[in-house]
Amino acid sequence: MDMDYKVRQQKLRRKLERLKVDALMVTHLPNVRYLCGFTGSSGIFLTAPRPVFFTDGRYTSQAAGEVQGTRIVIAKNGVMAAAAAACLKLRLKRVAIESDYLTVAQLQALQQALGKSVKLIPHSGIVETLRIIKDSEEIQCIRRAVQLSSRLFPSLLKSLRPGVAESTVAARLAFSARKAGAQAMSFETIVASGSRSALPHGVASAALLPSAAFVVLDYGVVLDGYCSDMTRTVHLAKAPAAARKLYTAVLEAQLSAISAVRPGATTGEVDRAARQELKRAKLDRFFTHSTGHGVGLEIHESPRVAANSQAVLQPGMVITIEPGVYLPGKCGIRIEDMLLVTETGYEVLTPVGKGLIELN
Repeated sequence: MDMDYKVRQQKLRRKLERLKVDALMVTHLPNVRYLCGFTGSSGIFLTAPRPVFFTDGRYTSQAAGEVQGTRIVIAKNGVMAAAAAACLKLRLKRVAIESDYLTVAQLQALQQALGKSVKLIPHSGIVETLRIIKDSEEIQCIRRAVQLSSRLFPSLLKSLRPGVAESTVAARLAFSARKAGAQAMSFETIVASGSRSALPHGVASAALLPSAAFVVLDYGVVLDGYCSDMTRTVHLAKAPAAARKLYTAVLEAQLSAISAVRPGATTGEVDRAARQELKRAKLDRFFTHSTGHGVGLEIHESPRVAANSQAVLQPGMVITIEPGVYLPGKCGIRIEDMLLVTETGYEVLTPVGKGLIELN
């Protein structure tokens, strides 16, 4: 997929001018990829007057094939040391660093290499705020990732049989995903059955699927570097009336939150829509996490769809809507879709139905 890296770099340059810094040293690899296309495990992007990308000898060929819009330097004595030397050579005075990702040891080494001639300015979220609004190429990648994960759902249901280990279900899903072209799973797959479904992050365990209970299935795939994320909760055997009532309450909360998505709305308002619906069902105290999050090159990105969040939704944002109810020691239910914020409202990207599925 061809990305317009020069446009992204230009937007970043304008932002750095407003911050009154000479350059940004980008060390967080998803941000590096966003700015120049590099997908390896060792690289630094420096936005000096003319951008420079530093990597090591392992990635000579890969960088030549992937990196766009910047000069490539193959470091012989360490990537960080090469970036520091470039700052000195270019006589940069104020260099911003990604304070969320640089370790104390890296910072100390950088300060020692630069001495007093370069002032390091800690900043948070400079590139991430650019990544919040997806461009058309990114949206296309995300659509494809969502479609791939959705196509896996029917075969995932077939693997749900009493007595099968949750970990076996997750392993079969991962194998199917890789066969279908996924680069990886977006995160450790959640297969949580019976009382374990009450664990919001109940990753697949050695527990065997029971003969009759809810099973929370939360998974996603990475395709072209972009993540997908979906959750469906199914019931093994026919669900009793109380279970159906719980499921309906969660579904109504999710639909209510989805209907609140529109440009200009805050993510706090979307979160509140879900909680108000669950409050009417007297279940709000069992909803213990945020309603959603952004998705892109990383599975959790801005904006956060949470209580009291004032982030304003804008066209091009991609978020999840995933309310849940968790009754400790009993059961849990979560339903999650990915949404694209559009000029007039929203588009639900996840094509999988949400009616309660009962597997006999």
